[in-house]
Formats: sequence, structure tokens, C-alpha cells
Amino acid sequence: MSESALAHRMLHDLHSACLLIDPFADRLVFANPAAATLLGWPLDALLQQRASRLWRHALGELLVLSEEVLQHGSAWSDELGVSGAEDGVLALELSVSRIEGDSGPLLGMLLHARKQLDGLRGLAEAQRYQRQGFVKWQGVERVFREIERENQLILGAAGEGIYGVNHEGVTTFVNPAAERLLGWQAEDLIGHKIHDLIHHHHADGSEYHGRHCPIYAAFRDGEVHQVDDEVFWCKDGRSIPVAYTSTPLRDNGELIGAVVVFRDISDRKEAEQRLRQALAEVQALQQRLELENAYLQEEIRGEFAHHSLVGRSAAIQQIVRQIELVAPTGANVLITGESGTGKELIARAIHDSSARRQRPLIRVNCAAVPRELFESEFFGHAKGAFTGALAERVGRFELADGGTLFLDEVAEIPLELQSKLLRVLQEQQFERVGENHTRQVSVRVIAATNRDLRQAVRDGTFREDLYFRLNVFPLESVPLRQRLDDVPLLAQHFIGRACRTLNRAEPSLRVADIQRLQAYAWPGNIRELENVIERAVIISAGGRLRIDLPDPQPGAPLASTRDVPEEGGGILTDDERRQRERNNLLAALRACNGKVFGRAGAASLLGVKPTTLRSRLERFGIEPRAFRQRRLSDLSTAAE
Repeated sequence: MSESALAHRMLHDLHSACLLIDPFADRLVFANPAAATLLGWPLDALLQQRASRLWRHALGELLVLSEEVLQHGSAWSDELGVSGAEDGVLALELSVSRIEGDSGPLLGMLLHARKQLDGLRGLAEAQRYQRQGFVKWQGVERVFREIERENQLILGAAGEGIYGVNHEGVTTFVNPAAERLLGWQAEDLIGHKIHDLIHHHHADGSEYHGRHCPIYAAFRDGEVHQVDDEVFWCKDGRSIPVAYTSTPLRDNGELIGAVVVFRDISDRKEAEQRLRQALAEVQALQQRLELENAYLQEEIRGEFAHHSLVGRSAAIQQIVRQIELVAPTGANVLITGESGTGKELIARAIHDSSARRQRPLIRVNCAAVPRELFESEFFGHAKGAFTGALAERVGRFELADGGTLFLDEVAEIPLELQSKLLRVLQEQQFERVGENHTRQVSVRVIAATNRDLRQAVRDGTFREDLYFRLNVFPLESVPLRQRLDDVPLLAQHFIGRACRTLNRAEPSLRVADIQRLQAYAWPGNIRELENVIERAVIISAGGRLRIDLPDPQPGAPLASTRDVPEEGGGILTDDERRQRERNNLLAALRACNGKVFGRAGAASLLGVKPTTLRSRLERFGIEPRAFRQRRLSDLSTAAE
């Protein structure tokens, strides 16, 4: 047999896995059966694989290793695993050498499973220790003794009590802190069942059976048990409150006992007692806070808990400018206007823009307060001040201290109470009903009414001095029929709110819908509009809004028809048809304030795609920006 054949036979029979790779042709030149077994391939199938297939997960690292071998002749790696026949990467160690072949250099590889090598190295290490003999083992014993000594030092320095028990509950060790806390010496406890010595009774003197002891339970169920409020009994018969943790000990998976770490919590118990006393002292304050919270909850449940100012008309812009002027001043404000025009929204906008916005806005509906309860409602009362006064009550003025008090329908306040209200406005002082104690407050008052207070003064039903005190800054909330330009915005705002509440898709608001809404007189103002829109959303189907609205009354204001497309009218010429289409586009842009895209845009109103609308606007030479008005402050945008 030739030397070449002999070498080939030796590599074939070698127990170590061998590969011979042509790095330039990316093919396996040779693989022995040991390599096929290691990689999980039949030998014939393995020889069909490319090197890039075996190292497909780390081609970059393979190229680096190959370059190193070709340059330096050899290399070694324990990080370049091989992809076997099954999914996954085999952890291997590779020894690679350069071998000169007939057609160029080759890479010869020896592959060793890392797990097998680790086992062999461990066995060799153990044999080496065994050969070193008894002297080495004595050194190991000294190491263990040193570790034990250090552990004892740690146990001795610990500030918390520590002791151990075996699986029978017998004490195995006790640290000095446990001796100090319990008054027992270690020799008194070690070798005895510690439960019978320190844990035998509850704090109330009742017997504590060992079968219920969490310390014993730890080495029975294998769980960590933490107890926050029990007692241990000292040698002198005293009990101390303790918190402890019982942790199970295992040896080769078998429960052999538990370690208990405990601490004296007497200081914590005393602190808890002092805290209970302090809580009892603030009980009266807690009662007051509960009363204040009841008032605040009442406001949250109120009609205008979710509010906004919506509109871009000249009237609403004027209101916004007045709000911006008066809000920072702290002056009293009198808001007049018809019912349903949003007087409370204006009051809230003033409060939210003022320096008092961190404190609450407290609302009083003067028309809803019984005549005999006005004084109690405003100023509060003491317990027992009158029949039915079972507890003290915080009045609205006291609750609004530091904030704003909104007196809705202020004309309904009884004449006999108006003098007391005037005193609070002038002096910021009042007394609760049934008390002689004068209380000081800082309250800003915003009043609102739908009546003519000047006429009420002339009729003698409203004090003139109170009227002038309230009317420092008059502000009128205009009716909806005087701000018809805001109808589209308000309608779209109410549609969105109603659809969110009813969990429905938003129907489209068409130009014809806006014409009908703007043609109505709205005797109920914005409140009526909201109700109409909510009813329309409820009865609408198929994405189209169905507005149920009375016919315009004689003399009622109508929407301007200057640029609104005319209905009917017979046959139109082409120029007339084009003019009608142009007028329709202009009306839609006016209704949407020049907005083309998105919800409530002109494209949505006309029922066409935004791109189609843009094309039509360009054809007629209409610029949407010409219909956009000056951006208002944040108070005039819809706050959701």
C-alpha cells in the first residue's frame, strides 16, 4: 500500500472528525466517518455539502479564520460552531491547518465536540488532584475551615437574630444577635426544639401548636414563609414582637431543615401606635375633606363637566378677546344672555385662564336652591344649627376659597340674603349658620343671568349695590341666531361627541343639512342645537344624518343665499350649470372655513374625494385659503 493510500486510510479510520476543504471552490474534498457521525449526516450526503452550508450562520467568521490559516499556516477557534443536519448549531473546537494540494492550498480541519472536551478536561483535572495526594487534600480542608470561620464571623456580626433547625425542628446553630434578643444562650437552645422554648404561645397567651408554625412549615412544604406580626418569648418570660423569614434548606434536592432570620419590631409597633393617635386627631379634618369631595363629585356629574368653546364667528371672537382681557385681573364678571347660550362655558373659560385655575370652579344654580336653604348653601352650617342639621356642612364660598364661585341665575337669590352676599364680596368674610366664628376667604365671583338685572333693580327685587358689585366687567353671551357662521362647527362638534358616547360611526354633514340648521331661529340656542344633533345621530342610518327640525318660523333669520346653490329652477344653460356648481363649492368652503380634507372638510360635505374636489377648485380658480379666518386662541378651539 502506498504512503498516500496509507495516509488516506488513517484519516478515514481516525476517531477524531476530519474535514478537508477547498476554500476557493467552496467544497468538501474529504470527510471521514467520524465527521459524518458528529455532524449528523450520512457520509455521502456530507460530501455533497458546501462549506458555506455548514457555516451559513457565521460566514464572516469562517472567512476570517480561513484568511488566518492561509496567511499563517494554522489557526484554532472554539467560537465557530457548525450547522449540523438537524436545525441548530453544534458547539465545537476547530484546529485548522493549511495543506498544499495539487490545484492549490486546502484547509484541513480537526473537529471536537466542546462538551466532550470539557468532560475529558474535568476528568483529567480530577486525576491530577488525585495524583497530588494527601497533601493537596489537606490544603483543601484548610480552605474549608477558613470558609467556615469566615461564615461564623458573618453570623456573629449580623444585627438580626439568626438560627437554624433540622427537619425535626431541633436547633442546630444560634448567632450572638439571637442570644442577645432572646436572653437565651446558644447551649440552652442547640439540640432542643426551639418552638417549645421561644414560640409556644401567641401574643394573647393562647397556645401555638407546632403543626401551625410557619418555621416548621418551611422544611415541610419547601416554601419561604414570611411573618410580619408574631411574638417570640424570651428566657425571662417576656414576649417581644418580631417579624421573621423562614427559608428551607436543601441537600441534593432533599429538605433538611430551615434558617430563620428575625428582628425585634418593638420600635415599629410604638410608631404605629403614635400614628393611630395622630389619625384620630385629624378625624374632624377628614370629615371636612369628605364634604368637600362630595361637592366636587357633584360638579363632576354636572351638565358641563366636559366643556369647550367652539366657533369662529365675529361674535365668538369678541367674547374670546373679552375673556383674555378680564381673566388675569381677578375682577367680578356678570355674564348676561339667553338660556342655553353657554354662559357657564364662558365662566369656565375665564377661570381656566386665570391665576386661580389650580383651585376649583364651584357652581351654584341659584334657581335650584330652596329659599330656606340659601344661606346654608352659600356659607355652610354648624352641626345642630337647625332641624335636620345632623352634621356640619361646608358652604360653597368656603369650598371655593382660592378659586372661583359661579353664581348661575343670580337674579333668583332672595332679597334678604343679598346683603350677606354683598358683605362677602366686599370684605371676603362670612359666618356659618349657627356659628359666631368669622371665616376669611379669597373668592372670585362670576355671576350669570338671563334676566334684565337693571329692570330687577328698578322693580326692587335686586339690590342696586349688589348689582354694581357684580357688574364690574359685563359680558354678553350672544344667541345662536346671531352667530350662524358657527353652526357648522358646533354641529360637527356635537356629532363627534354624540357618536363617541353612542359608539357609532360619524355620519356626514352635508351642505343641505347646514342650510337647514342655519335657517332655523334656535329659540333654545346651543343647548337646543346639541339636543337636535344628538337626536339626529340616534335616528340616522346608512351614514346619512337625519335632522328632525321644525320649519322656520315667519320672520326667523335665514342663512345667506347669495352663494348657496338654488334648488329646482327648470332647465339650465351650460354657463348657469357651471355657475351653480361654482356657487355650491363656495358655499361648502364657507361652511368649512376653507378646510378641504379630513372630517368636517368641504370634500366630506360634498360627498366627493378630496382629490376630486381639489381638481374642481383648480378648474374654477378657487383658492381655499381665501376662506380661512384668523386662528383664534386656544379658548376658541374645540377641546375634547
